[in-house]
Amino acid sequence: MQIKCNVLDRQFQMYQSEYEQAALRVLRSGWYVLGREVEQFEQEFAAFAGRRYCVGLNSGLDALIMSVRALEIGKGDEVIVQANTYIATVLGITENDAVPVFVEPDEYYNMNADKIEQAITDRTKAVMVTHLYGQASNMAPIVEIARKYRLAVIEDCAQSHGACFDGKMTGTFGISGCFSFYPTKNLGAFGDAGAVVTDDGEFAEKIRMMRNYGSRIKYHNEIEGVNSRLDEMQAALLRVKLAHLRELNDERKMLAKRYDEGITNPRIMLPKLREGAESIYHQYVVRCAGRNALQEMLEQRGIQTQIHYPIPPHMAKCYVHLGHKKGEYPIAESYADQVLSLPIYTGMTLAEQDYVIEQINSWDADENG
Repeated sequence: MQIKCNVLDRQFQMYQSEYEQAALRVLRSGWYVLGREVEQFEQEFAAFAGRRYCVGLNSGLDALIMSVRALEIGKGDEVIVQANTYIATVLGITENDAVPVFVEPDEYYNMNADKIEQAITDRTKAVMVTHLYGQASNMAPIVEIARKYRLAVIEDCAQSHGACFDGKMTGTFGISGCFSFYPTKNLGAFGDAGAVVTDDGEFAEKIRMMRNYGSRIKYHNEIEGVNSRLDEMQAALLRVKLAHLRELNDERKMLAKRYDEGITNPRIMLPKLREGAESIYHQYVVRCAGRNALQEMLEQRGIQTQIHYPIPPHMAKCYVHLGHKKGEYPIAESYADQVLSLPIYTGMTLAEQDYVIEQINSWDADENG
């Protein structure tokens, strides 16, 4: 049996007629950038997230970069970020010439709130939280610390569409919730797309101007902007998937529960769920000391897996100039050496998942190197 880590066309097939109708609606409209579909999606996604405003953008990375810029965080300013996140989170900081200050993750792979205060200096302007792998971060103490030190909270929600902490949706705790709609996301488009959600009208308007060359009115450029517009086609297709997102997330939760109950190999560390936090299982991530051997064995038996992420940002070649050394963030580095994402996707059959579980349970690290 051949099993990919992610399969995108099955969810398309589930709602094929709806997607095709939406695409034809856009094609026949004669309007392809910043039109009615974008407006409707922004209203619908804002309502889903529980925020007043949504601004559609070209990507999740642009959402992060522009959020930092809209807060006027720049050269010499510091932003606290977790050390095991994807590089895009950190790029949102460094693209504005600000300095990322890393803190270790907790046992749930998210930012360890207990490590934040010791990382704060008089140059700290914000905390950028990533809800990694789909699980909501421990937001209550993070928000409290940010309030105490008058820091902005920016949420990287690229993997947490619909996940809640204490019943409140991710993306609603800080001034800015930054979403990616890359095709592999739980709410994935059919190309690059992203958005910022916020309750701050002035902040939202600044992002709107920034995405469109810094203008509200064509050729009237009020600020220095960029071209980062969510196009009509992606907005229309996202509207279809958004209407089904809760059921799609429920399917992932069901698959995650089957992994939780089915994987019994004592060498495998299953993901933990924090009390009060929800996960929509963008990834189902296990850990084991023999990760590379396990991945190789699964590959030989037709099961594709991925490593999210093999190189922590502080060890990335592009950030050598920051001066970090191996061993500086041992927990993040340990996770990088041990994490493995198992196949989980819309339309995954129980037979496919049972095969993955069977092979993992049969793995003996001593026999397989």
